[in-house]
Amino acid sequence: MLTAKEIMSKDVITVTKDLAVEKLAALLWENKISGVPVVDLNDHVVAVVTESDLIDQTKKIHIPTMISFLDSVIMLESAEKLEEQIGKITGTTVGDICSKKVVTIKEDTPLDEIASIMAEKKIHTLPVVKDKNLVGVVGKNDIIKTLAR
Repeated sequence: MLTAKEIMSKDVITVTKDLAVEKLAALLWENKISGVPVVDLNDHVVAVVTESDLIDQTKKIHIPTMISFLDSVIMLESAEKLEEQIGKITGTTVGDICSKKVVTIKEDTPLDEIASIMAEKKIHTLPVVKDKNLVGVVGKNDIIKTLAR
């Protein structure tokens, strides 16, 4: 069974949280990639930002359903979710729009497990780490390229 080390891209393009959204869009477009790891000053992965995060900036905002009861307004959905949506739509930097729930894999992660993670968690860019350091990235294109061989 193939592992992440055998299929990952080793020349990884990374960004920092302070990069402007417009520059991120250009970077993804010019390099024909769908996402990049976001790193801190120690080159540790702190987030991932993808085309989906950019697309979220242009979607319509969903106003949560509310009911009025005894002179009070009760939201039927999470106020945190609404706040997150507004933050993404109005975001100007990578830090404003990136996915902070990072899922990483190790070099010895088998291909079937990588595919399962991507399918179940709807993730298309998986940073590969070794001792907290970024050593590569597996994207959906890496898996398709491997299957096409």
